[in-house]
Amino acid sequence: MKIGSSEVQKLRGASGAGVMDVKRALEDAGGDFDKALALIKERGLSKVEKRAGRETGAGLVQAYVHGGRIGAILELRAETDFVVKSDPFQKLAHELAMQIAASAPEDVEKLLKQPYIKDENRTVKNLIQEVVAKVGENIKVNKFFRIEL
Repeated sequence: MKIGSSEVQKLRGASGAGVMDVKRALEDAGGDFDKALALIKERGLSKVEKRAGRETGAGLVQAYVHGGRIGAILELRAETDFVVKSDPFQKLAHELAMQIAASAPEDVEKLLKQPYIKDENRTVKNLIQEVVAKVGENIKVNKFFRIEL
């Protein structure tokens, strides 16, 4: 089956995966977009597990304040500065800081198990794994603080 560039671009936009990974998934799924997306996620998550033990030597501190009464400060780590500066990582840091402000988790372990506030069908851990699959590096929530007046 011949896979067109428009299908590759569409799936690449939805998944964040590389061109060859997207093309291979579309071929394996017989051109079915939803099956190919599921394959990419499945294959990406197996890569996530391999990356979990890698050292996270770079990172950033993200702050979020809601209404001047609730604040969250998050330390999010990755393997390299290149990924820390990337758009997916930056967006993830912001989303996680908002999650912490909204849900008041007690610790990192409980944060990871929480349903993601913007999609109850996913956990915070799933959200992080999706970004790990996109950027190709281990990402770790090192610590956070939440303050409420």
